Amino acid sequence: MKALVDQETGTLSSSSASPAASGKTGDWSRDVITHTGLMVHIRPVRDDDEAALADFFKHVSPEDLRFRFLGGVKEVSHERLVAMTHVDHRETENFVAFAADGKAIIATGMLACDPSLDTGEVAISVRADHKHKGVSWELLRHIARYAEAKGVKTLESIESRQNHEAIMLEQEQGFTAESHPDDATLVLIRKQLRQA
Repeated sequence: MKALVDQETGTLSSSSASPAASGKTGDWSRDVITHTGLMVHIRPVRDDDEAALADFFKHVSPEDLRFRFLGGVKEVSHERLVAMTHVDHRETENFVAFAADGKAIIATGMLACDPSLDTGEVAISVRADHKHKGVSWELLRHIARYAEAKGVKTLESIESRQNHEAIMLEQEQGFTAESHPDDATLVLIRKQLRQA
């Protein structure tokens, strides 16, 4: 099987790939190569990913846990892990990313939409040993494409003002930043998505 890389998107494809593998029939699993050359497999979460997700969060820095959950979280609770793995795949989707070996989760990105699918909120976490390798960039891009395909009009993220890396990454991808109306310590990041 021959692997091809789309230079614009960084997405891997196979010359023998089926329409489902290309995402045309709703399959949102993808292999991508980051700007650093790291091959990453992204797929929707499954119910049986809870243990792997729990292990993943043990490898996220305390600061990044605080940024992800906007509070002092030392350990992600069983209840929260269940909510992140048992999603409805309509209003809520959680994507997990694996390095080429496929053994451990290196990143997770959750999208939670309102019932009308007008607005979706995204939150991303990356293992400490995989930061600055382009994983967040590719995962956010993947989630934005997924949201756009679902018909979501606006993608948002709520960030701590101290999370400069995330805010800059989101702005590089066309998001705008404004003060959060209810909390001066937070920034509301927003992007209008194209409609098909």
